[in-house]
Amino acid sequence: MRLDVVTIFPEYLDPLNVSLVGKARARGQLDVRVHDLREWTYDRHNTVDDTPYGGGPGMVMKTGPWGDALDDVLADGYETGSHGPALVVPTPSGRPFTQELAVELSERPWLVFTPARYEGIDRRVIDEYATRMPVYEVSIGDYVLAGGEAAVLVVTEAVARLLPGVLGNAESHRDDSFAPGAMANLLEGPVYTKPPEWRGQGIPDVLLSGHHGKIARWRRDEALRRTTRNRPDLVERCDPSVFDKKDREMLSILGWRPGPDGRFGRDPEAVEQ
Repeated sequence: MRLDVVTIFPEYLDPLNVSLVGKARARGQLDVRVHDLREWTYDRHNTVDDTPYGGGPGMVMKTGPWGDALDDVLADGYETGSHGPALVVPTPSGRPFTQELAVELSERPWLVFTPARYEGIDRRVIDEYATRMPVYEVSIGDYVLAGGEAAVLVVTEAVARLLPGVLGNAESHRDDSFAPGAMANLLEGPVYTKPPEWRGQGIPDVLLSGHHGKIARWRRDEALRRTTRNRPDLVERCDPSVFDKKDREMLSILGWRPGPDGRFGRDPEAVEQ
């Protein structure tokens, strides 16, 4: 996979040289190229922003530098054999970045990121490149950052760990929170390692039992417990067909009941009890 990032703060992307992403780059599994947007400015102040039409506070990033930068990055990519680019625009007004979307992006051969600053990029830039390639406007949460570089780091790490060979154990992400399949709408439960006792605290006996079926059931129950506590919205919108008989029994114990449409909701009386 090839990743290009155009930014006015290239040094912000230095963490892409460490950990799993850094190792993937060193092994040639991930080709990451960071570009300084100011190299495509033509005045002595290297201006990348201007006042917004219609008035209002803040500044807007200009079309000229972004258009020239993206044209050159794309041209270079095509010359070096890259194909199928997609534009990833980090923005709090985008669609939520989820594990499902991370999987979708991990299947693309080439991602070009446009982390903005100030009030964002002139909308015409996004609309222009949407005529040439898929555009993903993504939000990593319901809050606003000073710029999109942190979001690039988040998206890149989430995507890179899904690439074949990046994780030491290919099965490591199978039971992750939000992983496609049985965990698609659940949070992963607690995990433990040696020693078996620490500061007076032990670990659940089932984890020492060696009974794989019971261990799997315990992990599933703990996932349900944590999800109903921390993210009840996930359970409320979950397709009820994903819950088996044991899941339903656990949800009942936790104070959840199926409604007329089959979806589970909290039963206030049962929760209190």
